[in-house]
Amino acid sequence: MIRRILLGLLALVMLAAGFVLWLFMNARAMPVVRRAEVTMPFPAGAPRRAVTIALLTDTHLSGPDNSPERMARIVAQINGLKPDLILLGGDYIGDDKGGAIYDAQQSIAPFAGLHAPMGVVAVLGNHDSNSPSNLRALNGAGWRDAFDRIGITLLQDRALARGPLIIGGLKDIYTRRVNIKGTLKKMHKMGGVPVILSHGPDIFPQLPDEQLLVLVGHTHCGQIAFPYWGITYVPSKYGTRYACGLYRDGKKTMIVSGGVGTSSAPVRMLAPPDIWMVTIRPE
Repeated sequence: MIRRILLGLLALVMLAAGFVLWLFMNARAMPVVRRAEVTMPFPAGAPRRAVTIALLTDTHLSGPDNSPERMARIVAQINGLKPDLILLGGDYIGDDKGGAIYDAQQSIAPFAGLHAPMGVVAVLGNHDSNSPSNLRALNGAGWRDAFDRIGITLLQDRALARGPLIIGGLKDIYTRRVNIKGTLKKMHKMGGVPVILSHGPDIFPQLPDEQLLVLVGHTHCGQIAFPYWGITYVPSKYGTRYACGLYRDGKKTMIVSGGVGTSSAPVRMLAPPDIWMVTIRPE
């Protein structure tokens, strides 16, 4: 009798250990490539050729689930997709999850290997916000210098042109005051296909009802999703309303990436890491 109980307990321990290992391996897996096509009005005189964007978010470089070696493989994966433009959606600094941790410059160093004809553009996330409780993050000027050194443009409530696109990069809505009106005004003045790059989906309801493509991350697609119930929590004041995937509201469209890293715990369940390849076609 005692032997059966011990064997049963051992079996339960082994099942539990196997389940935890499975969750961990899910977090370390290479990202799924998700694809979307969006039709937008191109400016007069612009070539009528589709533009492809790779969206990479929430790298959270820290062990045990993410490492510079894994990020090098992800960089090679993105380069192999041959996007016209690469956008980085923030949260580069990782949590202390019991493995290796990296400073701000180390956290973005793998991005130096990214290559695209229209370049690489980035915004910051809440984990990249310098504060007394987050000393590994840099201040605004420090982040700009760090990205400049690896050939990446950091946008903070600014806009720039890339081919027929006008990219408006916003500050992190969770830790900073965002100048949406001012950034949109700059974008309208420049003309072109409007693309908003921001860290999280809470920005979406605050944007006007006009033709906009909004690209964000932050949610990790819940990081843990359950059969039948699905995603039960994301760090958003809108709950799970904008948890993951493609959303349309009037004239505007938003894509929410699950990112490639993890936060708090190095595990994922039914919410695999992902990269989005977005094709913008002229109307």
